Amino acid sequence: IKINHEEKSVSLLGFGCMRFPTLDNGDVDFQHVKEMMTYALENGVNYIDTAWPYHGGKSELVVKEVLKDVPRASYYLADKLPIWECETIADVDRIFHAQLEKTGVTYFDFYLIHAVNQERMDHIIKLDVLSKLASYKAQGKIKNLGFSFHDKLSVFKKMIALYDWDFCQIQLNYMDINHQQGIKGYHLLAEKGIPVVVMEPVKGGSLAHFSDDIEMMFKARRPNDSMASWAFRWVGSLPNVKVILSGMSNLEQVKDNIKTFANFIPLDDCEQTLIKDVKKAIENKSMVPCTSCRYCMPCPQGVDIPGNFMSFNTHAMYKNDRHTRSTIKRLKNQNAFADACIGCEVCISKCPQHIAIPKELETFKNYVNENGL
Repeated sequence: IKINHEEKSVSLLGFGCMRFPTLDNGDVDFQHVKEMMTYALENGVNYIDTAWPYHGGKSELVVKEVLKDVPRASYYLADKLPIWECETIADVDRIFHAQLEKTGVTYFDFYLIHAVNQERMDHIIKLDVLSKLASYKAQGKIKNLGFSFHDKLSVFKKMIALYDWDFCQIQLNYMDINHQQGIKGYHLLAEKGIPVVVMEPVKGGSLAHFSDDIEMMFKARRPNDSMASWAFRWVGSLPNVKVILSGMSNLEQVKDNIKTFANFIPLDDCEQTLIKDVKKAIENKSMVPCTSCRYCMPCPQGVDIPGNFMSFNTHAMYKNDRHTRSTIKRLKNQNAFADACIGCEVCISKCPQHIAIPKELETFKNYVNENGL
């Protein structure tokens, strides 16, 4: 692919360094990670994506250790500027050079301003961060400059207009085409000739496992393919997507992904239709017709009504136990879980969808208990 006017043979599968396997004490399981990354590198993966906050600041150090004996020209390393930690332009300089040190390299092939939203974009402009990063580029310390994004389309358009970007990283998968910048943001980048790196192609693992009836829809077409492979193939069928990141957590995932990407087959028309049918079937499993409009809020008892219903729907659709447990734990810590509802019914008249909110909260509470969440 052409990035920054140079022909680069960047692998379509990128190794995301955010979800490394960990030991019981919370430390990164280095031996397991080394085995995974070595296997990936030996099987054609050459794009490694890390960041300052991943694994409490240890991800970059692990990457350094794994790559120390690997020829520098054989891989492309991406790292990211934590703009929220930069109060002054001197912080940008300090963190950037600390990252070079932590990863053990003299330049980054890809460098991103991390997790941009409206507030962070304003901060980037105020500190004139782009001039500083452009100076690193001129010195050869950054080969390609981009940003990763988490906000709505209108903010995305403004961010794109700030600079002549070499690439851009967005969140995209077949269930979330209207989430954040969505598919419209992808088309905008394609129009402008800005190469796309995609994160969350499997929606944080939610598109890797389904209920049996959904899985059968996919298995009928390709019986030996994993659920995750369909999510990767959907993203990879978009022609301007140049790298698809996967935050792999075990060797089995690495091997399955390499099976998908070694002989990458874009979706054909029938498979595109199948994805649409699957999407509809997943959405039909949603339990409560809540649109998160928040008209019901605030609840006098402090219940996060849309948060509970979103958790309910997400688990019913994707059966992602780990994600749902962490959401419920957070709701309980904030005293905002469904069990705080006293049935006062203040919310019912405010709901444009006419949902019997206390009854549905009770149903969710029972559902959590029944499913051991």
